Amino acid sequence: MSNFDLALWSFPVLLFLIFLRAPIALAMIVVGFAGTYLVIGSTAMSLNQLKSLTYGTFSNYSFSIIPLFLLMGQFATLSGMSAALFRAAESFLGHRQGGVAMSAVGACAGFGAICGSSLATAATMGQVALPELRRYGYPNSLATGALAAGGTLGILIPPSVILVIYAILAEQNIEKLFVAALIPGLLAAAGYMLAISIWVRISPNSAAVRPRVPWPQRLRALGAVWPVLAIFLAVVGGIYLGIFTPTEAAAVGAAGTGIIALTSGQMSVAKFKKAILSTAASTAMIFLIILGAGIYNNFLALTQLPQTASVWVGEQGFSPWLVLWAVLIMYLIFGCIMDSLSMVLLTVPIIYPIVSVLDFGMSVNDFGLWFGILVLIVVEVGLITPPVGMNLFIINSMAKDIPIGHTYRGALPFVLTDMVRVTVLATFPAITLWLVWFIDSFG
Repeated sequence: MSNFDLALWSFPVLLFLIFLRAPIALAMIVVGFAGTYLVIGSTAMSLNQLKSLTYGTFSNYSFSIIPLFLLMGQFATLSGMSAALFRAAESFLGHRQGGVAMSAVGACAGFGAICGSSLATAATMGQVALPELRRYGYPNSLATGALAAGGTLGILIPPSVILVIYAILAEQNIEKLFVAALIPGLLAAAGYMLAISIWVRISPNSAAVRPRVPWPQRLRALGAVWPVLAIFLAVVGGIYLGIFTPTEAAAVGAAGTGIIALTSGQMSVAKFKKAILSTAASTAMIFLIILGAGIYNNFLALTQLPQTASVWVGEQGFSPWLVLWAVLIMYLIFGCIMDSLSMVLLTVPIIYPIVSVLDFGMSVNDFGLWFGILVLIVVEVGLITPPVGMNLFIINSMAKDIPIGHTYRGALPFVLTDMVRVTVLATFPAITLWLVWFIDSFG
């Protein structure tokens, strides 16, 4: 068996191990080590990469941004910002048809601007909004589906941990990726609100509306969310203005949310310890997956699979758009069986060299930004598609009396809006890149 054939067979073996419920990081480590041994025929050399690869990967300064953004999300959860965001959104939208569900989506978008984690956004906003949705009689499917979909905004609205990892893997500019993600993120929130609006109009008696809130009360509720705006401007604005590097901005954001959590009176010693330990556990999980993906991708590099596949695709004369859509469909399928982080770490080192050499009528740098946002969106869809839609399980665990099938059905309209958004952004790259071009024009 040639090295190329060995690399091809490694994919079904890896998926088989995942189907057997092996941890994805462990599956990639096992297949990567075994494949490396079969290629070079030396156990010592196969094991030696564990030392060099571990140091080479985790001594990368850029990876320090991950625990800082995770800690920022933990402190934001403790500070009560999620409740303030929901109350503010509800005061403006709650009196409309479907307004409470729209408020939950809007609050998820706001929380995503200071969190960077989809699971944390879904879990935090679920605790705040789910009781209110049920109080106003929203169908179980709509309540859980809207919150699961809203949670995905945590990785699309910058800052985003997944975007940081993509930037490192594809050697892209983190600041420009954050800029490029902003308009697609706002379009996602608008699309989800539109789906809710259509749902409640098709079934007009499915949910009650809350009384209209007077303007003075709305303004007070809006004033309560100033910490979110301050943190977002400090982190994202500081990056764009060149005041901070992304890592420094993450540190500023973590410190700022920590201070706000402390001054809000909701931070105790026990909660502080919990935030630190949760951040450490999440960081360890992410770094183990990064290590597993590194070992597996080292094996693929030895087999020359990415280079061979890139040359083969170029020789076939396929339309670049056909290749792009095939890649996006592959991500949607993978999203049904893998988590978003594993997908990005496993596929980007293989897929990006293949698609980056195709001619899409734009510069290499613009393509890297545009492709990264498309990948992020389809990865985000995987969070609300069965059977491994992590956001669906997070929300469903908060409402154990609701069958998981109802949550699946409730997520379907939001998945459809995601499909429309992917199609629009893939067809018109300028929507994603316009804000980057605009800022660059002043740079």
